[in-house]
Amino acid sequence: MKKTFVFITTVLATVLFSNYSFAQSADEELVTVYRWYNPEAKNYVTLADGQYQEGQLLNWGWKNKTPLFYAYRNPSEGRVAVNGWYNPVTNDYVSVAEDEFTDDQMIKMGYKDKKVQFYALTRRGSNTVAVYRWKLDKQKDWVTIPEEGDTDTYLKKGYRHKTFQFFGISRDVDAGVYSQL
Repeated sequence: MKKTFVFITTVLATVLFSNYSFAQSADEELVTVYRWYNPEAKNYVTLADGQYQEGQLLNWGWKNKTPLFYAYRNPSEGRVAVNGWYNPVTNDYVSVAEDEFTDDQMIKMGYKDKKVQFYALTRRGSNTVAVYRWKLDKQKDWVTIPEEGDTDTYLKKGYRHKTFQFFGISRDVDAGVYSQL
């Protein structure tokens, strides 16, 4: 009887721990993607949560932290790496999916400091949002906007050249449920 009790307890503990580990790893897999604005430089940057400390960004003059969508921290099938690039001549930051431009093309446009930011979905699914990049030619500034964003505001500011990039996970409060996409 004692062996049976120990066996059942061990099996239950194993099942509960494995379910907890799966749920925890699924939640940790998602990362919030934000857009920040620098009023002095008049440009935007798209960053994954934890890419920089918030205090650093505020100290560097970035303001108006706006959540855009969720993405993934790690690569997997059906995901594309999204890289952050910086152009020191135009003081521009851009997030580019790995299949949009080659590294050579980005370097020829004056960008450097390539860093993987997050991994986005390549196909639309439930609770996904299409993500576009818009360009402001006069300042050579790019901004990342999910389809649910206020695109009229950016049109009024002169942004054009809307380009589809990838799919993000919608900012709904229950987005953790969709981490199995």
